[in-house]
Amino acid sequence: MNATTLSELLQSNRGADRSITYHEGETEQRVVRYGELHERALGILHHLQQLGARPGDHLLLFLANNEAFIDAFWAGILGGIVPVPVAPGISDEHRHKLLRIAAQLGKPFLYTERRLLERIRHFADEHQQQAAYTQLAQRAFVTDELVEVSRAGRVHAARPEDPAFVQYSSGSTSSPKGVVLTHANLMANMRGTTEAVRYTDQDVSLSWMPLTHDMGLIGFHIFLLANRVNMHQMATELFVRRPVLWLQVAARIRATLLCSPNFGYRHYLKVLGERPLTDLDLGSVRLIFNGAEPISLALCDEFMDRCAPARLARNAMFPVYGLAEASVAVSFPPLGAAYHASHFDRHQLNPGQRVASVAAGERSALTLVAVGSAIPYCELRIAGDGDLPLANEYVGHIQIRGANVTAGYLDAPEANAAVHTADGWLRTGDLGVIHDGELYITGRHKEILFVNGQNYYPHDLEAVALEVPGIELGKIVISGVRAPGAESDQLVVFVLNRGELADFLPLAQAVARRIAGHAGLEVDAVVPVRRIPKTTSGKVQRHLLEEEYLAGANDADLAALRALAAQRGVLLDGTSTVEAELQKICDLALEGRRIGPNDSLFDVGVSSLKLVGMQERIEQRWPGLIDVTDIFDHPSIAELARLIETRGDRSSK
Repeated sequence: MNATTLSELLQSNRGADRSITYHEGETEQRVVRYGELHERALGILHHLQQLGARPGDHLLLFLANNEAFIDAFWAGILGGIVPVPVAPGISDEHRHKLLRIAAQLGKPFLYTERRLLERIRHFADEHQQQAAYTQLAQRAFVTDELVEVSRAGRVHAARPEDPAFVQYSSGSTSSPKGVVLTHANLMANMRGTTEAVRYTDQDVSLSWMPLTHDMGLIGFHIFLLANRVNMHQMATELFVRRPVLWLQVAARIRATLLCSPNFGYRHYLKVLGERPLTDLDLGSVRLIFNGAEPISLALCDEFMDRCAPARLARNAMFPVYGLAEASVAVSFPPLGAAYHASHFDRHQLNPGQRVASVAAGERSALTLVAVGSAIPYCELRIAGDGDLPLANEYVGHIQIRGANVTAGYLDAPEANAAVHTADGWLRTGDLGVIHDGELYITGRHKEILFVNGQNYYPHDLEAVALEVPGIELGKIVISGVRAPGAESDQLVVFVLNRGELADFLPLAQAVARRIAGHAGLEVDAVVPVRRIPKTTSGKVQRHLLEEEYLAGANDADLAALRALAAQRGVLLDGTSTVEAELQKICDLALEGRRIGPNDSLFDVGVSSLKLVGMQERIEQRWPGLIDVTDIFDHPSIAELARLIETRGDRSSK
């Protein structure tokens, strides 16, 4: 393949006997040949150039329709007009983001649909941003007005070092950051992924990922077009409404390549229910890319177990690691290898610490799925806080470099200085470890909770909380929320709840008790929320929940919950009032040494004198219920509390 730019890539493949099939329903589909895509892109380019768009200008793609998006994307590429994909979404936050990005770009062009343009106008009217809307609307092209594409636009001869498009991260809000990807970046990553997974023109792909997401646009469109793959695009909202259709289509078209982040497998399994898959044949599938968010071993196992009757090969599950700054792909496992995990002591995963392997069933075990090693033309290393490389088996910051890695963000000199090391590596913001020669992602550096002098990963604690009946994946978010001026984080658990607070209280207690018992952490607040904000690709927008919490949006509900808890004689951290009072007695006796509710008093070295002192205070508070021998038989705060509550109930009868 001799192409050095995306525009050359499309032009060199326009004669290929391959197509893109757009699925909008069970039977609604439209097939577009590669050559037809090229012609339509040239026709749209003519209209954009008539509007005044020139090479180097930015073109906002604000579209819900996959076919319209891909047509416009390639129109921009062919004309040297830099596409900037923005997810339309359904909330005001998506409109906010569009206007923020437009302001950052200066005077971009906009390619959108009439109904979406109307939504922007209404939003601007409501938020006193009419001037921003007017400027954008003057340079807008509405797909509804596209009646003919017979006249071809002028193709621009792009250079490899020119920006191809700008990928804004899905979570960008108040200060959106646009990753500038050059033609050279994308072509290098395309070559690396092609060599790693051996794409061929006999592959057939199916993706429901949004085209505004790097896995959807780059991984499952650009790279596959480069390899002349027969592509199938399923509308994201169709997958959300009818996830079971995903694998039905995959079986029908004999797909060889699939993809989904973690939440997609859970969504599919939940809607599938107990229905068998014996009527499907997925034997053609050779790879299912699993990335974009923390990968759950239990979920991988459940999904593959359920799909086994459909002849889905166990080694088709393909856990990967990547990010927009790398043009998408960083590390892949070896082809044909079975996915696997390792179990680490969660208390020895701080940056700079050497990992400690533990048995899978250990209470301290954190299970992480291996994501392979760096693909060709990309390097990765694990570095300490001072950007010095760490040896294998040590947790640190994941840093990357290579021809596929962006030079930086658009018009953001401070961010670019912060993201690059002095020796030319890019800081990904992720933490990980090389264990037995493979990369394991431990979490996001900015999302780490710092509690009681220890670091904790939110997704780890969320996995712990999922053991509570009534808690589901995607409906719980754990954050470390730090108030201005505070020295440590509050451990806050957000739980989706659309019912009554009285019914939520037992669930809140159970979640807090589970986290306290399993991780030894006291929960500061379990917050009922009406929505869990997510990006169009399903990623939780943790920062939005944190901002609302600090702004007081949850104060009324939390006050009402505290009142209910007081009426019932319980506390919102999952403990009873008896347990809370016992905790105070123990803290006083141990002179500042804090123990968890399930820790044994004798494991922390309680002396006989301290034990007697504790028993005296217990006797003063609950006369006649506990003697010293009971403490030996029930050595934890939680056990003593249950004993006192049981005996107290008996004595009151």
